[in-house]
Amino acid sequence: MKKLGVSLLSLGVAAGVGLGSFVTTGSAQAAWEPKKPIEFVIMAGKGGGADKLARFIQSLIEKNKLSPKPFIPVNKGGGSGAEALTYLKSKSGDPHVVMATLNSLYTTPLRQPGLGVDIATFTPITRMAEDTFQLWVNSETSIKTVDDYVAAVKKAGPAAWKMGGTGKGAEDSLVTAMLEKKFGIKMTYIPYKGGGTVAKELVGNQINSTVNNPSEQVGFWDAGRSRPLASFTPKGKITGKFGAIPTFAELGYGDDMVYYMQRSVIAPSDIDDEVRDFYVGVFEKVYKSDEWQNYMKSKGLIPGWLTGKALTDYFVEEQAKHKELLMATGDIK
Repeated sequence: MKKLGVSLLSLGVAAGVGLGSFVTTGSAQAAWEPKKPIEFVIMAGKGGGADKLARFIQSLIEKNKLSPKPFIPVNKGGGSGAEALTYLKSKSGDPHVVMATLNSLYTTPLRQPGLGVDIATFTPITRMAEDTFQLWVNSETSIKTVDDYVAAVKKAGPAAWKMGGTGKGAEDSLVTAMLEKKFGIKMTYIPYKGGGTVAKELVGNQINSTVNNPSEQVGFWDAGRSRPLASFTPKGKITGKFGAIPTFAELGYGDDMVYYMQRSVIAPSDIDDEVRDFYVGVFEKVYKSDEWQNYMKSKGLIPGWLTGKALTDYFVEEQAKHKELLMATGDIK
């Protein structure tokens, strides 16, 4: 299985790019400014990693007065992001809409070709970071290691062991499929609308495990209610408390258990360059802020500013990798 989320390196851009080492088109004062509130569409439900991140960004824009008009978060998570994608497609040329994305940007058009969505036609604004995944269990369980986990899943059987995640054929289910293939196990995958709900179901003992993002589980981890077993990242990619979670490679399971979630912002197709430049400028200021840099460290995010054609190329390359994975898991033919 190929690693996903590492095409950043193949593009020649270091994942930990420094603040002063990138070039943007939004540094100068943009000629265009919004005339009404901007819809900040989130292609996921409330409470999950994408929702938390987008609302944090919105709060920084408002706090630091980075836009003359407010950004209004709007959740459109139906159909694993299909609702958001078709909405953005319908807004071609609209300068007052942007969208916070996750990897369903790749998988949903592949799984639902009838949507007629070509992600390469959307306007790239920026990639703010790459998010990570960890394998979590309830802290009340006796499971302390990955070996314990594999043994428990095999003992329970596929019908009894419930893995919670967001959407069918989306990120969490792909990571679950990676686990199943790697360790020769089978689980019942339970899809929910948002990662926040998934995290709550784990600590409520309604499901047996999750592969939540750090921001979705950190509160329960801090409260001693959930336990991370391993991280789906290469060694040394995460700093802070989440860097203390061992990677699958460090535990001796090889270097193929790696999966990233891109955290990006896009806009509808066919918007003017001045509109694009305004949004790039706004998000560049957010990216450079101490608040955002601290947020990334505290939430286990990997810095990764990217914009322009390089970002579109990244999307297209990652979608091709996700197509291979979806074909391997039987989600698409």
